[in-house]
Parts: sequence; C-alpha cells; structure tokens
Amino acid sequence: MCGRFYLDVTAEDMLEYFGLPFVPQLSPHYNIAPSQQIAAIISGENNREFVWLRWGLIPAWAKDKKFAYRTINARAETIETKPSFRAAFKYRRCLIPASGFFEWKSTGQGKQPYCITSKSGQPFAFAGLYEHWEGSGDEKIDSCTIIVTEAKGEIAAIHDRMPVILSPDIYDAWLDKDTREPAILKPLLLPHEAGEITLYPVSRSVNSPKNISPDNIKPI
Repeated sequence: MCGRFYLDVTAEDMLEYFGLPFVPQLSPHYNIAPSQQIAAIISGENNREFVWLRWGLIPAWAKDKKFAYRTINARAETIETKPSFRAAFKYRRCLIPASGFFEWKSTGQGKQPYCITSKSGQPFAFAGLYEHWEGSGDEKIDSCTIIVTEAKGEIAAIHDRMPVILSPDIYDAWLDKDTREPAILKPLLLPHEAGEITLYPVSRSVNSPKNISPDNIKPI
C-alpha cells in the first residue's frame, strides 16, 4: 500500500515537470497522510489542470464521507471491477505528484520506515483516480486514491505492494478522457523499473503524521 509520501517542489518545478499552464505557490510537505488535501493533475478543458484533492476516495454514491478511510489505495489488479473505483477508472483519472514515499519494513525491533525516491532526484507521478461527492446540505468533497500494484525489485524486500509510478511519456495516455477501455489502460499500471529508485532507512519520527519536518527524509 501507500499511506505516506512527501512533496518538495516549487511551483516552477511543477510547471516544468508536468506541463501545467498554472500552479499556485506550494510549500514543501514531508509527511503527507490520508484525509489531507494533496496536489493532483487532471485533464482540463484544453490543458492539464492543477487541483487540490482530499486523499481517500469517496464514490459519488457513498452515503458517508467516512467511506474514504478504506479507499486511500486502489489495487491495480481489480480496479476495473471494484464498485468504489470502476467509474473513476473509466472517466476520472489523475496524476498525483510526489518527490518520494515511505514504506515500513518489519524487523525484530519493530517496523522500520524507509524513504523511497527516484535516483534522478526529480519528482514523479503516482497513478490516481478522483471523484466528486456531495453530502447533506452544501458539503462537497473532491477526493482521490493512489493506485498500487505488486512490488518489484528493491521495494519488494520492504513491502509487497507499491504505488504505480507513471513515466512521463504515458501521462497523456493516462489522462486521456476519451480512453475508457481496461485493455488499454491496465497495461499502463506496471511496477516501476528496478534500478530507477533509491531507498534508505529514516527516523521513526515519520510514523506520526504530525511530524512534517524535513528531517523525515534524512538517512539514518
């Protein structure tokens, strides 16, 4: 699964790496957790569009926003059949920018967090889905989920699942509103290539979502 990540980029970085026409000023966040508002990219009217989405997808048909607690991740293997995700998979796909993410490895001394980033040091994008939900009264929430798949390479030694990281050359294919066939979309949801990432142990201070210090990504 993917339950924490971080984003340390400027608006200028986002414009360059993700081909966006506009990005608001951003502050680094070194411990992004479920239920928080996160940066995302969707297909707009004419261009890619930067939006804020709440992490934890709430299907339009859900009776309660607490539904989001079980939908922070969507399994790539079953995404086209699960009621929570199948409509969004067809019609509402997004990119979720990240600088890196955290996974926990079980050890004899408890769970050890690891920071996982690209070897290039550049930001990347998780494959995501988004939804619009309206509750009672005027409550409206735009929410999202991060798609996960079987872990490969170095990450498999830490955890059996990992987020789907899309390569820049398939961003357009993933965001294309006219593409709805699982036979075209699912082959895009592959594990990241071995050798393209780096990982290292970090302080257990990252265990608490309240700790948003840049020390969270320092090797120990």
